[in-house]
Amino acid sequence: MASISKEPNGRRTIQFMAGDGKRRSIRLGKVAQRVAEGIKYRVEVINSAVIAKQAIDPDTARWLASIDDKLYAKLASVGLCHSRLTAKLGEFLDEYVNGRTDVKQSTRDHLNRVKADLTDCFGAETPLAAFTRADGERFRVWLVEKRVSSNTVRRRCGRAKQFFAHAVDREVLDRNPFAEVKSAVHANKSRYHFVTREDAEKVLDACPDAEWRLIFALCRYAGLRCPSEVLALKWEHVNWQHDRLTVPSPKTDHHAGGDCRIIPIFPELHPYLEDAQRLAPRTAEHVITRNRSENANLRTQLHRIIKGAGVKPWPKVFQNLRSTRETELTETFPLHVVCSWIGNSEPVASKHYLQVTDGHFAQALEPDPEALQNPVQHAPETFGTAPHPAALEKEKPGKHCNNSGSRVFEAPPAGLEPATRRLTAACSTN
Repeated sequence: MASISKEPNGRRTIQFMAGDGKRRSIRLGKVAQRVAEGIKYRVEVINSAVIAKQAIDPDTARWLASIDDKLYAKLASVGLCHSRLTAKLGEFLDEYVNGRTDVKQSTRDHLNRVKADLTDCFGAETPLAAFTRADGERFRVWLVEKRVSSNTVRRRCGRAKQFFAHAVDREVLDRNPFAEVKSAVHANKSRYHFVTREDAEKVLDACPDAEWRLIFALCRYAGLRCPSEVLALKWEHVNWQHDRLTVPSPKTDHHAGGDCRIIPIFPELHPYLEDAQRLAPRTAEHVITRNRSENANLRTQLHRIIKGAGVKPWPKVFQNLRSTRETELTETFPLHVVCSWIGNSEPVASKHYLQVTDGHFAQALEPDPEALQNPVQHAPETFGTAPHPAALEKEKPGKHCNNSGSRVFEAPPAGLEPATRRLTAACSTN
């Protein structure tokens, strides 16, 4: 909370307790009590946001943008906002990343990586006020020149856009220099790969032990994310009675209902899961026990196993396995069911997971068995319409004739009577 004190000469001062525990003062001068009360309220809102390391609300942001430079400088001097003219890139990025205590470590690592890219490109001492839209495009080109993949360029530009959006929220900037830079990630179909069951069996045979066979089977036959979901799996999540598996999902646990999902213990997965449990120590809590170290690079190890199996390694070792399984399951089950089991949405599945395989082409070229049963089939001809002569010549004698030698056709239901069909002699075979 903040308070207002009045000196004998009529000058007013706002005092408040900052996040570091020190008492700060903002001298307003000779202003009306009503004006001082309004500023006091805004100071309390901004100070609460600073302590919580959160963005201020839009109404307060608009107020902060509307005040004159003199009052703004007083607020900046007590740490309630950045200086409009002196905020530096490096210190601003440090403050933002350190304040994101609400994200996982992997996200913080990515924020730090983009922070390093921005400071390498522009310099830590560059004032934020000096950034223009041209600098957003300059950063994108700088990343491209470093031979970073197109999707990585887009992801890092998206993070940069996130940084500067926060600067706009804090009213350090009045526009985002990265607003027009493309940051949407596109599917790279050149890195798609369908891992056939034949290749999967070769890799399983080459796995050194039951635990590695289970890691691979969980990815290929259950579509789990690796390492996050595979390593989070515990034996208490295995329901043998109903053949179901509860999969914890650290990646999506910040979404409502996204902390876990329930999937079948697919027949292809069952023997590997059963074998691993039979060999696991009685005190084992997690399904995967020996490859949990931070130094255990599962991607590199699986790459070696694939090569040892005599199979050419595919581009995205674990993601291609998930993509393969989702594509495979959609051949049998509705897409919304498959997405529930795999743990993604239908738009994401369509854009980044589902593949067109050689099997689809082969299936499209297979002859239709029903069409081959009778290659010469004609729709029933309506009453009163003579058959085409060519059709009569192709018909086998007597196939559609009655004992009198007259050709018989079905007539459609007529009038208001019940839907019955009547046979009418339409022509003679003579």
